[in-house]
Amino acid sequence: MTERQGKAPTLEDLRAIAEAQLGLIPDVLARHMTDVVIRVAEFPDEETEREMELESPFDLLGLYHGIAIGEKSVSASAAAVDMIFLYRRPILDYWCESGEDLAWVVRHVLIHEIGHHVGFSDDDMERIEAESDLD
Repeated sequence: MTERQGKAPTLEDLRAIAEAQLGLIPDVLARHMTDVVIRVAEFPDEETEREMELESPFDLLGLYHGIAIGEKSVSASAAAVDMIFLYRRPILDYWCESGEDLAWVVRHVLIHEIGHHVGFSDDDMERIEAESDLD
């Protein structure tokens, strides 16, 4: 599925890759995924593009939408579901330009977005990813 021949991976293909990569996410992140929904879309929606001031919808590979674990209060409404969005077209564009393995790219985006859910800094996420690449 990560080879560059034939048809481009579909939304379903990318969802399957993401599910497989979740099994490889370091436990420090994976244990926080019980109530998080992963969605795969072609691109971020127009509201997200405006809010994040994107120059292009290709500028965003993924997005955590919710309240980070450390910022949630006991009285907060449980109605809002924490979600991680993976954006297919930007991910495929990055994959083609970078030469990286597609599964690695998806895992990288997942680690970064799960890190936002947990409330980790970018430095924390880079360290966790580097340590997990040694496995």
